[in-house]
Amino acid sequence: MLGRTANDLYWMARYMERAENIARLLEVGYRLTLLPQEGGNSEWRATLRSAGCEADFLARHQRVETAGVVNYMLLDKDNPSSVLACLSTARRNARAQRTAITRDMWESLNAAYLDYPAFAASCLAAGELPQLLDWIRDRSALFRGAMLNTILRNDTFYFTQLGTFIERADNTARILDVKYYVLLPENELAGGGVDSTQLSAILRSVSAHRSFRWVYRDAFKPWHIADFLILNHEMPRSLRSCYMELAASLAGLAESYGTVAPCAATAESTLRQLQGGDMKHILQAGLHDFLVAFIANNNRLASEIASAYHFNG
Repeated sequence: MLGRTANDLYWMARYMERAENIARLLEVGYRLTLLPQEGGNSEWRATLRSAGCEADFLARHQRVETAGVVNYMLLDKDNPSSVLACLSTARRNARAQRTAITRDMWESLNAAYLDYPAFAASCLAAGELPQLLDWIRDRSALFRGAMLNTILRNDTFYFTQLGTFIERADNTARILDVKYYVLLPENELAGGGVDSTQLSAILRSVSAHRSFRWVYRDAFKPWHIADFLILNHEMPRSLRSCYMELAASLAGLAESYGTVAPCAATAESTLRQLQGGDMKHILQAGLHDFLVAFIANNNRLASEIASAYHFNG
């Protein structure tokens, strides 16, 4: 496969995953701003920080308020991580590789791109932000379902998977890093409503609220949440689960091309670290430090993938 084709498939998947992640973050931020004990500005700042957009937003806006953040994250063409920009970039990459993807994939993505501006404007005008966020998540699920159900398990599939799970791992790690102070064991002593709300928000941001209760049936324990989203291999948005998928996709490419790229060793190394990880040791060594190192390693893996498969070629 040409490097340009691999690049387009990879980024098509990354931007579709990012659009969904932005919707998830906004949903949680919106829920928290409705609670009287929560500070609206601080929660919107946390949302921007989780998305990696805080510095750009503050450089362009004087105040952090609901209307400004929502518009910036959903409709701002100059914000490359806005849902509108994500759908536009994903569609541009998909259109460039129209013959490499299936009809179902193209139609689901193209329809989302074409329908989004008018639907978003009508929902925001009517004050129906939750309905819009549900719509974004539904369209992302439709695209991913079309991909999983129709695409051949060849290099097209593997590059799409790489884009999805690099982005998903980055998102989960950033959410945990922004909220890591809530996950420290001593926070259990606080025992207040704010703590429970923050813990619930972390789980809802990755659609893990109900599945967490299946695994841990007792009350929320901060270190259990950290363990669930970092080390649990059954949780599809955990760091370990993401790296299981990344390692499998790189192994698939190695089999297809008859050579193992150096980036495969990086993914396997991180996966082994997560498989042998112990939450107690991670917390003792510093959860924030662990997450910062993970995000840096995840970015390094993304760069190594681009280099190995000649994304700029």
